[in-house]
Amino acid sequence: MNHFFQHLSQPEYVHVLINPIPVYGLAVGIIALIVALFFRVRGALVPALVAVAFSATMAWPVYSYGEKGYDRVYSMVNTEGDAWLNTHMHRAEKLIYVFYALAVLAVAAIILPIKWPHSLVPLAISTLIFGLA
Repeated sequence: MNHFFQHLSQPEYVHVLINPIPVYGLAVGIIALIVALFFRVRGALVPALVAVAFSATMAWPVYSYGEKGYDRVYSMVNTEGDAWLNTHMHRAEKLIYVFYALAVLAVAAIILPIKWPHSLVPLAISTLIFGLA
């Protein structure tokens, strides 16, 4: 058990551990949004939007831990691994802002309908389209 907690102090291990959350969590949130919109269950829209917002927000710590662990992983890889690592980093640098924007849109879709109730479905559809993109 101590070995596990020792690895949690190393950013590359934390990155690997939480890296799937933005991808798989977003997929679950998108599927939940599609189901809620298809069956017109307004009560299911907010939890689906929360899943999307949480998953998109988790891209920030994934990115941060990835940056912190880059040098250590870079020192361990061969030429082929180096090319993959650089591609991975380049994609992260390009897409992190998309995740930020999606998180803001999902949170807006949760909060704005409190004041304007009729905005929930259009904002949920916008979040769905942006999330799919």
